[in-house]
Amino acid sequence: MSKKNLVIVESPSKANTIERYLGDQYEVVASKGHICDLATTGKGGLGIDVDNGFKTRYIIPAGKKQIVKQLKSKVEKADKVLLATDPDREGEAIAYHLANNLDIDLDENNRVVFFEVTKPAVVKAIENARKVDMDLVDSQETRRILDRIIGFKLSTLLNSKIKSKSAGRVQSVALKLIVDREDEINAFISEEYWTIAAEFRYEEIDFVADLTKIAGNKAKINNKEEADIIVNACNKQPFKVVELKEEVKNKKSRPPYITSTLQQDASTKLNFSSRKTNSVAQRLYEGINIGSSVTGLITYMRTDSNRLSQVFVSSAKDYIKQNYGEKYVGKYRAKTNKKAQDAHEAIRPTNINNTPESIKQYLSNDEYKLYKMIYERTLASLMADSLYNSKSIKLLCSEYEYSATGRTLIFDGYLRVYPENDKDSLLPNLTENQTIIPEKVEGKQHFTEPPLRYSEARLIKAMEENGIGRPSTYATIIDTITKRDYAKLQKSSEKSRTKVFVPTDQGILTTRKLDEFFSSIINVKYTAAMESQLDEIADGKMDKLTSLNEFYNPFMELIDNAKENMEKIEPVKTGELCPECGGELVIRKGKYGEFVACSNYPKCKYHHDLESENGVDHGTCPECGNKLVEKRGRYGKFIACSNYPECKYIVNNKKPAKETGELCPECNSPLVERISRYGNTFIGCSNYPKCRYIVPNKNKGAKPKKVSKKKKDE
Repeated sequence: MSKKNLVIVESPSKANTIERYLGDQYEVVASKGHICDLATTGKGGLGIDVDNGFKTRYIIPAGKKQIVKQLKSKVEKADKVLLATDPDREGEAIAYHLANNLDIDLDENNRVVFFEVTKPAVVKAIENARKVDMDLVDSQETRRILDRIIGFKLSTLLNSKIKSKSAGRVQSVALKLIVDREDEINAFISEEYWTIAAEFRYEEIDFVADLTKIAGNKAKINNKEEADIIVNACNKQPFKVVELKEEVKNKKSRPPYITSTLQQDASTKLNFSSRKTNSVAQRLYEGINIGSSVTGLITYMRTDSNRLSQVFVSSAKDYIKQNYGEKYVGKYRAKTNKKAQDAHEAIRPTNINNTPESIKQYLSNDEYKLYKMIYERTLASLMADSLYNSKSIKLLCSEYEYSATGRTLIFDGYLRVYPENDKDSLLPNLTENQTIIPEKVEGKQHFTEPPLRYSEARLIKAMEENGIGRPSTYATIIDTITKRDYAKLQKSSEKSRTKVFVPTDQGILTTRKLDEFFSSIINVKYTAAMESQLDEIADGKMDKLTSLNEFYNPFMELIDNAKENMEKIEPVKTGELCPECGGELVIRKGKYGEFVACSNYPKCKYHHDLESENGVDHGTCPECGNKLVEKRGRYGKFIACSNYPECKYIVNNKKPAKETGELCPECNSPLVERISRYGNTFIGCSNYPKCRYIVPNKNKGAKPKKVSKKKKDE
């Protein structure tokens, strides 16, 4: 029996798709992401020997050992091994660690990269295997070392001083953006201003002209008195047309999606979180069964480039020509971004003929909505500009100059497939020096408003614009900030569905302390510069040790200073004494929130839950007489004795089981509705645990007996 070629990818679903493309000569298996991680042993628990050239020590986590064992067995039996992990720095590092742990020769061309999971792309990648790119590996490892050192050192320090759960190189800068925005909002002083509008009707057309200048200067109206003077001077007075302009203007389509813009649009248009967008896009990338075949529907979804391959551009233009006509074919233009890595293409459909409607039946609702967005945005980016007949009119009343604009769509272009909220606004056919009297002139009061809090979309846009983080990290950063309780996502108003970040007291405190002691490192400019250094390492233009040495000594000086001078926040005292050792009881923070514990911890481990702030009295324990308090367990909240673990009394809140009117086919006891530990309702025997019969979900097995009226009466 001849040996097979082995291809190792990251995702099991991607493995299934690719194996179908390559045939019987290949076996495709998944590493399920990273197979090793930095150790947490050694000096400072870093897994990094800082004094010996930042040498790293990696270990295989317990949960990965079985996977590595299986991979080793397959590698030993394979004729050739190809490493086809994701096409980014993280994927390159995974390929490197696979090679090291599975005894795969790094000097051979065994690294394959494809940016779309389609048969042509995969076959071409196999034919063009290369060596593992050590510059990319060094860049990823440098990032990992920086994040480990900053994360461990800062987190340990802040936890000991102010009880903050964690800090990080990019996470803390993103939090700073949120807190700084809150400071702007709190410091904002609203100012009154007025606008003046003249309403006209001419040739059955209504239009509005806004006051723009007063005596040749930009109009600035501060109060009602100033507004009333202008309204009284212009109301029912003749306005003279002093300028007319009419021209054809074009409007260009937007470029295809990159990671950040996809997450932003999915947030505003579909109400998807960044995490959900990533998850749905991952499925579209890895492969969907569309009846005739299993294929990846979009290209790789972690990218900061809106470049499109010439092969795709040519096929898309042919599609546009055939379906919409020659005049709808546009010019391809890639929008350049100096901060972009430009490692691979924009997020686009792998096949322009897979229209959203033609494959809708094979997609979930979320998959369809996201794919439709990606498809239409990509197609529109290659279509002709829309054209408008644009008009502008300037009118003069005394020293007051008013302006009106209007436009009419004369060619829809890309709007044919990517409609936007653009409405025609008509202006009548006036002539210069013509006079026209307004129906009315009125002033409107306004107040300046503070800047908006960050929504997920706005925060991702800010991170992208400032060059902090990378496409693959945006969702993780947002998750960490909320999980650490540094900021909460709340609706911006009752009517809005948009949620915005509001920093918590702990988030504000964390940022304040980082500003005080680490402002030279935890800031947008430094973090963006570090990202640029990582790019230079990836391009082979900078040595990783140079970058790490420049960072480490100044950072440790800041850590030493903060250890000595940052004030430690002591736990709040309750005014009560510990019933076990007589020490003072204090309020501490734990995994599930605040609780009361002995100040002599760890010598004394007495603790109980903090009573609810709303003053609810849950009564006393019937077994030991202590207070009953609300606790939180793995399945939610419950009421129990505050003297736990000495007293394990728990209030039974379960409702009596509801009988179904049927009998168990195994023991003839009544069948009742039950609720599982995960909250699911099912029908089971009331004689549990003696009888464990459960009504099958599907129509097979024994059927329950109906209870006769006589039996029921008995």
